[in-house]
Amino acid sequence: MRIVLNILWLLIAGLWLAIGYVFAAIVCFILIITIPFGIAALRIAAHTIWPFGSTVVRNPDAGAASIVGNVLWVVLGGWWLALAHLAAGVLLCVTIIGIPLGLACFKLVPVAFWPLGTEIVSVQDARAFGVRGPF
Repeated sequence: MRIVLNILWLLIAGLWLAIGYVFAAIVCFILIITIPFGIAALRIAAHTIWPFGSTVVRNPDAGAASIVGNVLWVVLGGWWLALAHLAAGVLLCVTIIGIPLGLACFKLVPVAFWPLGTEIVSVQDARAFGVRGPF
């Protein structure tokens, strides 16, 4: 079922959302000082293309630098990526078939808004480490 959902996701929303992340990464790489944000954007772009079967977990070792970085991320462009996920999620939830895809969009809103200090892991790894959540 995950493969079917991932293929539908890729065709309907995943590719377009990933292009937004790649664009944000390119801008971050051009500005040089924001290269860590570009790396985070590319990591999330990979997850955005194929989200079913993996999940986002908070890194307990992330310190104050990730908080400061997240505030800068929100100011520089994280808000529009989160808004894109929110808008796509609402549009996908209009149809019954799109509801699982819309819920995946809503799951990615916090990651788009606050990406630093998180890790993307497979569902099996998350369960092995005792992380519970909507997989």
